[in-house]
Parts: sequence; C-alpha cells; structure tokens
Amino acid sequence: MILVTGATGHVGNVLVRELLSRAERVRVLVLPGENAVSLEGLDVERVEGNVLDPPSLDRAMEGVGVAYHLAGVISILPGDEENMRRVNVDGVSYVARAASRAGVGRLIYASSVHAFRRMPHGVTIDESVPFAPDSPAGAYDRTKAEGTLAVLNEVAQGLDAVIACPSGIIGPYDYLKSEMGQTILDFSRKKIHLLVDGAYDFVDVRDVVAGLMLAAEKGRTGQAYILSGAQVKMGQIRSTAQEIAGVHFPAITVPFWLAGLAAGLAERFYRLTQTTPRFTSYALQTVRDNSVFSHAKARRELGYHPRPLRESIADTLAWWRAQ
Repeated sequence: MILVTGATGHVGNVLVRELLSRAERVRVLVLPGENAVSLEGLDVERVEGNVLDPPSLDRAMEGVGVAYHLAGVISILPGDEENMRRVNVDGVSYVARAASRAGVGRLIYASSVHAFRRMPHGVTIDESVPFAPDSPAGAYDRTKAEGTLAVLNEVAQGLDAVIACPSGIIGPYDYLKSEMGQTILDFSRKKIHLLVDGAYDFVDVRDVVAGLMLAAEKGRTGQAYILSGAQVKMGQIRSTAQEIAGVHFPAITVPFWLAGLAAGLAERFYRLTQTTPRFTSYALQTVRDNSVFSHAKARRELGYHPRPLRESIADTLAWWRAQ
C-alpha cells in the first residue's frame, strides 16, 4: 500500500494517477470536506484525517510500504506564518513520527528549493547549500527549511526518508488553479500584460512526480535531491504561451522599484477581497533573486531528466482548453 498526503493538490493528483497506472494500491489522506475534484473517478482508498491529528495519521499509515508526504501550505502573502508553521513544520514532524511508529518502509518528503539559503547571483544552488530556517526572504522559506530539518531529525532516529526539493511547478492537471497555472493561462489571452525583468526556474509537474518516484526507488536515506527544470524569464514564458495560443499582444515591462510599490498595494487588495494573490513583494523578490538551481545530483543518482519548458506550457494550455 502507498500513502499520499496532499493528494488533491497539483503534484498529488498527478502522482496518484501515475501510481495507479502502474497498478499500485493507493491510499490518500484527505481533509474532511476537502475539495477532491482532482481525484474523481480514481480508484483510491480515502482516509479522512489531518496532518495535525496524529491518531488519523496512525490510521492512514497502517500497512503502508511507501508514504509520499506532499501536504503543505504555500503562501506568498505576509502574515500567514502561523498557519504555515503549523502545517509545514508541526505537520511534517507528526507525519514523520507516524511513519516511524507504523514501520513504513520509506517516507518521501516533498520540500522545496525555497528551503535552501538564497545565494547571491553567480552561485549555482545545489544540495551543498545549507537549509535556512532563519531565512529573511519569507515565512514559506523558513517553514519549508524547518520541516526539512524535522524530517532529518527523524532520519537520525532511524526513519528511512528521502527529501525532494522541486522548483516552481507548472503543467497539466492543475485542478485547483495554482498561481503559475493561472498566470500561464492569462499569458495566452489577448490582453496587454505588465511584466518585470525577472526569472525563475520552472519544472513540469509530471517530471516532479517522476523524480519523487525515482527517489522512492533509488534515493539514499537522509539525502535531498533538487528537482528543477530550467531558469526562464517571465517574458519568455509569456511569449511562448502567446506563440502556442496564436495571439500576439504587446507587454509592458515595469521597473522593479515601481513594481515594489505596486506590490504593497496589491497585498492590501488581496487581503480585502480574499482573492488568490499572484503579485506580492515575496513573489517579486523571488523572480529577482538568484534562481540557478542544479539537478545534477538527481540526474546522476536517480536518472532524473526534466522535459523542455515549451512542452510543459503547450500541454498546460491544451489541458486548460480541454477543461
């Protein structure tokens, strides 16, 4: 039996689909009343529970050989640190301890490249860079680093666990409309877009899933593996989406200082309207900071090979059209 937490999310539902295609028995941990549209029609065993509720984790872990812990909170708005710390740190600790108690064969924890210390431009970020629980960049970085260290603490107590650190995830089966999924969809439409001259590393969700499964099969206990794709400028993502969609509209590049002022106002707007944030100070800093990640270790030890970004964008837009 294979357990997947966070199975309703983007990576989670793609992982479940791939496991089922290999005739694996899959159990998913879902929150009571959670939107599980991404799992509709899939032959999985559902267990209601919460990563913050150890008894429900004990039930979910019974008879499990491999557990994939994907559940987490992502927020690019300031002020959400308490909730992220509960789920991304306390929840990870509870999951790792439950896996130990149940004698699970292997735990695969989906961390993030944001768990690593942000390095200056000109430095390639690989697994030799330390995790940064004190990162000044934001609460998401800090809590992912703390959660990763919590898993490593359980490894020191005898748990067989491997850590995967994806970069920015895009791709099809994005049922809950991730921030980048919505951005790519917007880029394909006939409208003028405001851009900053920033870049980030993006990877296809299907390649992340392949990397997670390779980590379960070949990863070394207690090791972290970066699952990145390719660094690309936001303007290049837009031009690729426009080319695939067959539309050609101009874009306006906004200087960082002006974008920073606008981001502060945007954060207040998101709070007032309770809408999903996409443009915040944290997001702006992320595309301005160094995002040169190396997946050489995952390629060498796991056989990980991400696909071209254009293929990911094309498949993303095709999936959106099919919906």
